[in-house]
Amino acid sequence: MSIFNRFKESLAKTRESVLGQFDRLFGNYDAINEDFLEELEEILILSDVGFETTEQVMLQLRQRINQEKVDKPEAVRPLIEDILIDLIDTPREEHFDLDNPPKVILIIGVNGAGKTTSIGKLAYLLKQNNKKVLLAAGDTFRAAAIEQLQVWADRAGVDIIKQDAGSDPASVIYDGIQAARARQADVLICDSAGRLHNKKNLMQELGKIVRIIKREYDEADIRTLLVLDSTTGQNAVNQAVLFQEYADMDGLILTKLDGSSKGGFVFNIKNQLNVPVVFITLGEKIEDIAPFDGESFVRSIFEK
Repeated sequence: MSIFNRFKESLAKTRESVLGQFDRLFGNYDAINEDFLEELEEILILSDVGFETTEQVMLQLRQRINQEKVDKPEAVRPLIEDILIDLIDTPREEHFDLDNPPKVILIIGVNGAGKTTSIGKLAYLLKQNNKKVLLAAGDTFRAAAIEQLQVWADRAGVDIIKQDAGSDPASVIYDGIQAARARQADVLICDSAGRLHNKKNLMQELGKIVRIIKREYDEADIRTLLVLDSTTGQNAVNQAVLFQEYADMDGLILTKLDGSSKGGFVFNIKNQLNVPVVFITLGEKIEDIAPFDGESFVRSIFEK
């Protein structure tokens, strides 16, 4: 199945929500006027695109309507698509590089966002791309986190470095680095704690892990990816803002996109944080992960 079709299938709920409102709006107006534009703006806001992002979209839309002398409501549809693609698409040279070993990927995110499953799916994807992958079970505080990661490591067919529950996460990452170097792994994927109730402690833990990675594995290409639950919509944006206060993020992994009707938040989060979405998960199976493609994402929302 092509990436476009996978996006289209996974975004069914978002498409039904957004497209249905668009179709109703376009059907109610014979010409573009202020009432039409105000209703369109309301649809974007209610679709979790966000107020500030919607304002930017509408400003560009009004400019293009005037410049191109558009007067039919249905002709607005492709204009919105183009504007949203420009907003969310990442230049090819900035796409997440699956090559360039050795690579360390530090995965962060709150408990329940799908962090563990994302690690397993990402490990599987990398292995399918002929990469030697190693996992480090750095979330040593959450009950059963190590065991759950072991299950996903087994499914993906990759090795895992772990210690007992309650161990120092940085110590696990240190062991993972030594093992990755000794085994000549292409990619080391590091799990981390997902507790947000004490931001200071979490910040200190993440900071310690990053320092160890940079000190012990300075030859590696180090990337930090934040995992967000798509079904939470605007709350996911709020989480990302919080994490950005104390973690340098290179990209986002969006989970459960197939179960969300709030796909519009993707535009808002990219616009607010200027952090690219690099992977999305599209289902429950281990192969249900794909590199993010902004144009395919937008087209799949508007494609009937």
